[in-house]
Amino acid sequence: MTRSRLAWLDALRGFAAAVVALFHLMPTVLGTERHLAIYRHFDFGRYGVLLFFLVSGYVIPMSLERHGSLRRFWVGRVFRIYPAYLLATATGLLLVAAGWQRGPAGDPVTVVLGHVTMLQDLLGLSGVVRPFWTLTYEMTFYLIVAGLFAWRRHRDSAWWAGGLALMALLAGRHLPDALLGGSRTVALVLTGVVVGGFTAYAIGSRILIFGFALIGIGTVLLPMLNGQAGRYAMPGSSSCAVLLLAAMFAGTVVYRVQHHQIGRGRAFAALTLVLIGTGLNQWLLDGTRLLRDSSVAVAVAGTFAVAFLMRRRAVPGLLTGLGAISFSVYLLHIPVLLVAAHVLRGHPAAVGVAFVTGTLVAAWVSFHLVERPGQRLGRRVTGLLDDRFGPDTAVIIPTTEGGTPGTGSFGKQRESV
Repeated sequence: MTRSRLAWLDALRGFAAAVVALFHLMPTVLGTERHLAIYRHFDFGRYGVLLFFLVSGYVIPMSLERHGSLRRFWVGRVFRIYPAYLLATATGLLLVAAGWQRGPAGDPVTVVLGHVTMLQDLLGLSGVVRPFWTLTYEMTFYLIVAGLFAWRRHRDSAWWAGGLALMALLAGRHLPDALLGGSRTVALVLTGVVVGGFTAYAIGSRILIFGFALIGIGTVLLPMLNGQAGRYAMPGSSSCAVLLLAAMFAGTVVYRVQHHQIGRGRAFAALTLVLIGTGLNQWLLDGTRLLRDSSVAVAVAGTFAVAFLMRRRAVPGLLTGLGAISFSVYLLHIPVLLVAAHVLRGHPAAVGVAFVTGTLVAAWVSFHLVERPGQRLGRRVTGLLDDRFGPDTAVIIPTTEGGTPGTGSFGKQRESV
């Protein structure tokens, strides 16, 4: 059993990763018909992804306040995510070269830029590995939240969560799904936004930071106007894409109200709007999936609420251990499934055993040999940037409990956040 302030979050991440991975295994082990029979009543994939997004929304402001600066946050995020992401990308490309899966369709330059920025889903492109689509919304959320921190509007989380959900509810049918298309020009612009923003935060230039912070906040328009989805992705509309961001801000609302930064009434109203919007969105668009989506929304809210209420209790080490490697589990389980299914075709039980074993082994190796070294490299890069450009004083982020930036109550938390 594990006791720590973050153990319940690790447990949720581990649980969500397992749910998504097993959801993708279900058609192979149960058969397509049985899988679809379950899917028509409850979408376990959607459930796991939304749970992930709630956790991300809760964790990201904590990470920003722990680092105490946007430079440390962005360098930490890049070196936390990209090493495992590049490993998964290389693995996916090997499977494409072997002919075991199809590669992303579209203009090659646009596909490359979409993967470099992780914004491929909002360009209407499929990732070389199926679960990459969720990283699009993670990256968009980072850009928005970093911008809000720079402009000292980071405690407006309830307005963002409730406002985005209300927009989906009232204007969802009227939002264009592909207004900007997926052209090379759009991909180039978005690459400039991501690379320019990271550069501004890394060097600590006040003028560049506030300029790119505004642009980062403006990326909220992308899911509103271009919420097209690549193949195998959850969103099929801009309103659904907007609600995914609302779900992340809902996690932030929980974090804010827990630390008495927003009122309970405002938080309750925002969370209720997100819950209703998530459950009703598809029904409002085309009259379908009311019961299934509503049950998923309630189940996600209930799971997160139970975990939050039990956050001070000891958590089984199995779940916290799975949580530690959950990012690699999420990125690598599809490649492992493709290999297992190809090698052991016609033997569903054997595929299931190979999938579970192979995913855990691959994720463990990735975590220890790729993720952790990447995080250590990120800390060294931060030190080099501090030496070259001086301490990041352009935008100082106060800690939750009013201590010195970067050394307060969250200063000693693990880099895995």
